[in-house]
Amino acid sequence: MDSFEIGGRKAEVFPAAAGGRPVIYLNTHEGAGAAVLSELGRLGAPECSLVAVSGLDWDSDMTPWRCPPVFKGGTDFGGDGAEYLELLLGEIVPRAEGLMPGEISWRGVAGYSLGGLFAFWALYNTGLFSRAASVSGSLWFPGMVEFVRTHELAPGVERVYFSLGDREAHVRNRYMRSVEDNTREIEGYLARKGIKTAFELNPGNHFAEPDARCARGIAWLLRE
Repeated sequence: MDSFEIGGRKAEVFPAAAGGRPVIYLNTHEGAGAAVLSELGRLGAPECSLVAVSGLDWDSDMTPWRCPPVFKGGTDFGGDGAEYLELLLGEIVPRAEGLMPGEISWRGVAGYSLGGLFAFWALYNTGLFSRAASVSGSLWFPGMVEFVRTHELAPGVERVYFSLGDREAHVRNRYMRSVEDNTREIEGYLARKGIKTAFELNPGNHFAEPDARCARGIAWLLRE
């Protein structure tokens, strides 16, 4: 494993043993990359390079547009996803891939919660990623369903994985309880457009086994 910092974000790079493998960019918390990689091994997933990016301002870096708080006592969502995506594509990706052997077969992006929202939204804003895993993704985010209906995915997007905990929609907050309906609607919409999709319900609420859930999503991308 190699690591570096750019713009206050830390990238941990776990290169594949040989070239010709895919690379997954996982926006996450520090230390989660090793746990997800271990889970991928336990699942018997095909080999990939993994880049785990942490040190994120979650409410800003992972959100596509500004939004007021959606629950009492919360803070604004900064909507700086475009700025973070520019940093990821322009600086983090080239440096990370300079630490990998050989060619990259394809690139994917993954994330949990707001990171899952960002991973999915990124497919509309760059053609670099052909696959994404939105794991317990915050697709309750106001305006997201409307965005999907009125925008087109970047050329070359092939596969998208969605998951939720089966208790995630059982909350009082009117925004967050829409998450399952929104996720199912978005997944179905993409499937009807010919994108290969998957939707998985996992036992538990939003906070159950995030590393294992991320690994299951990434494994699906790698196996298909």
